[in-house]
This record gives sequence, structure tokens and C-alpha cells, in this order.
Amino acid sequence: MAEVIPFKGVLFNVPKVSKSSGKELLAPPYDIITPEHQQKLYEKSPYNIVRVDFGKKEAGDNEQENRYTRARAALDAWLREGALIVSDSPSFYAYEIAYTVEGEQQKLCGILGLVRLEALGKGNIHPHEYTHSKPKKDRLDIMRYCEANISPIFSLYHAQERTISRLLAKNVGSKPYIEAEDGDGAIHRLWQIKDRTVADAISAEFRGKAVFIADGHHRYETALEYQRERRKKDGPSDIPRSYDYVLMFLANMAEEGITILPTHRLVKELPQDALDLLAADFDIREMQEIDEITAAIAGKRDVYGLYTGGKTWFRLSYKGEGIHGVPSALKDLDVTVLHDLIFKQILDVETVAYEMDVQKCLQTVQSGEFKAVFFLNPTGVYDVERVALASLRMPPKSTYFYPKLMTGMVLHIFNKSL
Repeated sequence: MAEVIPFKGVLFNVPKVSKSSGKELLAPPYDIITPEHQQKLYEKSPYNIVRVDFGKKEAGDNEQENRYTRARAALDAWLREGALIVSDSPSFYAYEIAYTVEGEQQKLCGILGLVRLEALGKGNIHPHEYTHSKPKKDRLDIMRYCEANISPIFSLYHAQERTISRLLAKNVGSKPYIEAEDGDGAIHRLWQIKDRTVADAISAEFRGKAVFIADGHHRYETALEYQRERRKKDGPSDIPRSYDYVLMFLANMAEEGITILPTHRLVKELPQDALDLLAADFDIREMQEIDEITAAIAGKRDVYGLYTGGKTWFRLSYKGEGIHGVPSALKDLDVTVLHDLIFKQILDVETVAYEMDVQKCLQTVQSGEFKAVFFLNPTGVYDVERVALASLRMPPKSTYFYPKLMTGMVLHIFNKSL
């Protein structure tokens, strides 16, 4: 079973350092922060968490003075000043996000806690998609210098009994400890759960349950690497150390409120006879209402949109049933048909770019930057569970979980958490 425990989280001392409910202290995930947004976050507050999690590079940076040393210095200073405070007892933290998607109001609820690290896919913690190979040194250096998890990993579990949701309903009615609105208008709220009986019930719900990483595969792999480094340095121990755990947000997929948005595929090259090549496996319908491109495929399995410029686009309906030779958990997925059949077997597409915004997709094709864009529907949350439990992985960018978690709600500082 996955081991999920309460911990002494480090929280912003909101009354001391915030003029409101703490909104100027938080930041979105580092990997979606542009340089312009980074500057705005700096200007919001001298205590904005971006200064730790994704600080600026400065002219003259060297091995002794750089954004990682500044991150550690800020963390230490904030603790000394009382801008950050350590919870007085091991706690879970209820995290609720009220947001709107496609005009509908949604609410995502879950808990922030520590999850015992284990090798991915070999126990109770499962990845669900391949990730692009990219340097992890940045996240590893943040962990090395700060000796902390600054931002949580977004994960899912499946519990039909819904014990945690009932417990959370009793705890989130009071005034939240921190409350902030993100750039998309979603409201993020946090409550501390100190009651030991409630904490034990929360931990118990995870017995025999698998945990599926939704967003944060790289951070999890980085936590494993850091654990290996520390174990080599510190030697063996029968008692788990704080770096044997990682900070996670855990949401029950049996509950409503989990949203996965589609990530569309842009291609630089497309054969001139692409439609003829596709016709053997797809029913192709030419359509004119370009602004309704995603609505025309919404909710339809094995249906894709293709736009190559001008005022016409095409709806592609797959005539087959999965892909021969592909494991059953993967073969029927839209992203698998798109990548393994359309890109690899039919069109020989090698380079793919990713974009969520439909209008940006259209504009990049119209400008000639890309040759075409393929639109697809979002992957289902239970598809994520099925693929992960089969120890398989989807193509990169198969899921975009929305909304994104805010960084700074609670921190896991290793020498203070247990």
C-alpha cells in the first residue's frame, strides 16, 4: 500500500506578511512561469515563493552566489523572521480549488501530505505517461540547496468509500488559513487538519490503494535521485528519514472536480497526399465552421480534427478498433491512435509541438510556422488509472490536469517535518 502520513508543514505567517489572505505570497508551478510573470511575482511581495522555487538569474552569478544560494538564504531568513512558521503538530492540509471550465463551475478537493518514496511502477506509485527528456538538474539543485519540497506533486487515488471527502467536508466550512486567486480566476483555499483521529482516518484510506502521478513526474524522479544521494551520504537507517517522503496533493478520482484538458499536436511537415494516405483508415469529412472545430469532435471517441490552413478543416473518424500489436490498455486511446498510427505508420511525422489554446493553434498554421494541427479530445481520468495499473505509459503530453496547483500553500522542509 502507499504510505501517506501527516507532517509538520511550513506555512506562511499570513497575518504577519500579507495584507490580505496571502494571495501575494503564492505562485503557479515553475514550468509555466514566463520571465514577465516572474518579474510580476517578485513585485507582488518580498516574500513571494517564486524567490525560492524559481528565482531570477543575476549577472555575475557563480558557484558561491546564484539563484539556488539565494533561495536557501531567503528560506532561512523567512524562518528566522517568522514570515514562515512550522506547524506545531503533524497535520494534513485540506486543499480546495473552486474553478470554472467551459462555463461550468467545478470544485477540486484533496489533501496535502507526505507519501513514502518508492520506485515508480514497481509498487504502489505509478506514472501514466512518458515525459520528454529534459534536464532535471534545476529541480535537483533546488532540493539540494533548500533541503525541502517547495511545490507538491499532483496525484490521484481511487477510493469508492470516500472517507476523506466526508472528513474534509467537516473541516473546510471554517475560514481557510490561506486563500488566493490564480491567473485564471480559480480560488485556492487551505485548511490545516491537526486532529489525530482524523489524520489516522485519512492515512487509513490509502491502505491497499495505488497512487497515480497526474502532474509532476520529473519532480518525483528528482526526489528519488535526492533520496539516493542522501542515503549514500548518511548511511542506512531502519527509521524513515524526512527525505524518504515527498510532498503530494492527493485527489480521489471517484469524486467530481478532476478536469483533464486536451493538448493539441502541431506538425512542421505533412505529406502533400496526407488526406489520401489517411483515407484508408479514416472517414474524412470536410467542414467549414473553423471556429467550432473542437465542438465538432467533442465527446466522440476516435475522432480528430485536422487543420492545414485556409477556411477548411477536416474531421477524421477512425474506422478501426484499436491498433494491432499495442497493449489493450493503450490501443483504444485517442492519443495512441494519433501517435502510433497517424504519426508513425501513416504520415511519418517525427517532430511534434504541443499547444492547448485552439486559437493559437490556428494562428500558427495560418502564419506558416506549422504545416498542420491535429485536434483531439482529452484523455479520461479512468484511462489514466487503467494504463498506470498495467505498468504502461501514454505518449508525452497525453494529459493536462487543470487547474494547476499553487506553490507556497505549504512546504515540506526536511529537518522540520517529522
